[in-house]
Amino acid sequence: MTLRRLLLVSYPRTASNLLLKILALADQPNVVANEQGGYFFMKAYTTASKDGRIYKPADHWTTEECDEVRSTFQECLNELEEYSSRAEKENKMLVTKEHAFWLCNPMAFSRMIYGTNGSYDSLFHLQVPATYGPSQTFSPNNETVFPDEYLRTWRLAFIIRHPALVFPSFYRAMMKMVAAGVIKKEELPGVLETNMSLKWTRMLYDYGMEHNDSDSKPLLLDAHDVIHNPAVITRFCELAGLDSKKLKFEWEKKSDASGTPSKGTPVEQRDATGQDVRFNNQQAHAIMLSSLAGSSGVLKDKAPVILNVTTEASKWREEFDEETSLLLEKAVLAAMPDYEYLKAQRVQL
Repeated sequence: MTLRRLLLVSYPRTASNLLLKILALADQPNVVANEQGGYFFMKAYTTASKDGRIYKPADHWTTEECDEVRSTFQECLNELEEYSSRAEKENKMLVTKEHAFWLCNPMAFSRMIYGTNGSYDSLFHLQVPATYGPSQTFSPNNETVFPDEYLRTWRLAFIIRHPALVFPSFYRAMMKMVAAGVIKKEELPGVLETNMSLKWTRMLYDYGMEHNDSDSKPLLLDAHDVIHNPAVITRFCELAGLDSKKLKFEWEKKSDASGTPSKGTPVEQRDATGQDVRFNNQQAHAIMLSSLAGSSGVLKDKAPVILNVTTEASKWREEFDEETSLLLEKAVLAAMPDYEYLKAQRVQL
């Protein structure tokens, strides 16, 4: 099966939404994308994360929880496939952006935190259309809910950013979400442990290198280049099959960039506990996009040219308490080998 589709894989605070803004997918003549430029699997991740279940041992999941999460993943996949069919009919490329761990099998988080085996993984292996082939295999670096036969039909692209910039920013955003009631305080440790890691990105990148031919090897951007070196984005477009003439580096500033949903936001979608799911999702979206929403172009002052982890750690000790600053420093240092490895593979001129 030959399809033209690009999966941009990110993790929080990598300037991935800025990249989408620059790529201007809505103006790309040969691209199909939804209004958000992706996030098809946000609902699946939030469903899996509800009440912190994604951060508990694999054998503590109930049958009902497994069924709900698996069916939500399947719904997300089905919606994505509808867009894929549309792109194929129009002879265009489908482009979507997802965070790496949104695509992960929920049991992968259990293994990360508790060291459990993979005997529960098959609970969340999705059924893909028969057009992708009769077999469904999962290779070692494929921690997603998709079989290899499905993943291989995507051109993978990645955006990364220095952990010393990403992790403190993510922590601040999560504290806002706790304050807003989007996530519960007791869920925070699991959220931080699974999010403040480049493990999922590196694993999926390595998978792409192993399972794609030379003409469809993964592409990788560093956020530093996105912000400071526009020519790299032009080169990325050439390699990915996008129109570099449509790139935008300036745009109209939004009047409401407060980080809260605007008035009139529909809040009729509720979970079994009566919680406003759509409102929470929009709150989370507003918090994560607040800096971009308040900008009219690329903010270079948010991306220092020189970054020293020791120097940054001293700033964290001034901003946060001792426990938090040590948590951030430990997470950054643990992620640096993966970051340096991935950075070496980035698109360059």
